[in-house]
Amino acid sequence: MSARPSLRISTPLNGLLAALGLAAVAALTTRNIGATARLSLELVLGGLWLFYVLQLADTLAAWPTADRRALMPHLVIDMVAVVVPLAAFLFADPRDQSLYCGVWLLKPLRHSTFFRLLGRVVARAAPNLVGVTSLFGIVLFGASLVAYLIERDIQPDKFGSIPQAMWWAVVTLSTTGYGDEIPQTLAGRVLAGLVMMSGIGIFALWAGILATGFFEEVRRQDFVRNWQLVAAVPLFEKLGSAAFVEIVRALRPRAVPAGSIICRKGEPGDQMYFIVEGRVTIATPSPTPVELGPGSFFGEMALISGEPRSATVTAATEVSLLSLYSEDFQMLSSSNPEIAEVIRRTAETRRGRAPEA
Repeated sequence: MSARPSLRISTPLNGLLAALGLAAVAALTTRNIGATARLSLELVLGGLWLFYVLQLADTLAAWPTADRRALMPHLVIDMVAVVVPLAAFLFADPRDQSLYCGVWLLKPLRHSTFFRLLGRVVARAAPNLVGVTSLFGIVLFGASLVAYLIERDIQPDKFGSIPQAMWWAVVTLSTTGYGDEIPQTLAGRVLAGLVMMSGIGIFALWAGILATGFFEEVRRQDFVRNWQLVAAVPLFEKLGSAAFVEIVRALRPRAVPAGSIICRKGEPGDQMYFIVEGRVTIATPSPTPVELGPGSFFGEMALISGEPRSATVTAATEVSLLSLYSEDFQMLSSSNPEIAEVIRRTAETRRGRAPEA
């Protein structure tokens, strides 16, 4: 059974509707709100809840034929968005019923690829993150213990126990510095400085681990996508695995909308292009322009001869391209001379000369 439009709602619109509902929840907590305004906001929440009921129904309708593993997060979020506000309406204090619509914070996660990416990054970096978190806990407890020993007699109301001192340690480690608890002794202030510097280092480690994880995950996804694109070019079908990996790393994907100019005649050329999908039109002196489709390449003359572009190339349809820069072309020529020879022969043929042996 095909899904209805409410199931195919775009991620930005899903986020916009959730933001509208959360804004209504926040507005309902303001004091002295008028009866008419309150009713209007409650109607907005009711309308959104009904829409989410329809969305849940569509998700359930798609369940028998869909990829259940992929659809499970959608189903869980849709059920929470419907069941929690309904239960609040039936059982919660009337003053707090609208607050339970705060679960709609989960709605933007429904189609988000970022949070799936974040989950993979955290899962891969979990051992390192756990290690840094353990270090944070050690520093936190150690700082609380030492602060308790130093300050307990001077400020028993603020450092009279280790749990009390932990609040100061958390605030100091995060370098927030609320100022509600301040060491009075010289030793306590030296300790505070050391704790601050430790906190900066620990948070830098967390940030570095996550940043590295994101970079590696995005690079891995790009490599897989480029591999699939390169595999679609017939010229590279006979490459060995090592050479294929080099080409995947060298070629850069590019999407061009229909009607856009890819390169102009007379411009200096520093890259050539391989067509993965779509068609391009090459303007020639003849009345009929030349069209190239998937598997073809163009722009190689500028790399081989160093001359400016000899023709203007326009995307006849939406085109998926792979670009090869001049330095990477030289690498390709040295490591895969047979492919470079095919490119050179094609270039010579297009220039109207008989290809050299």
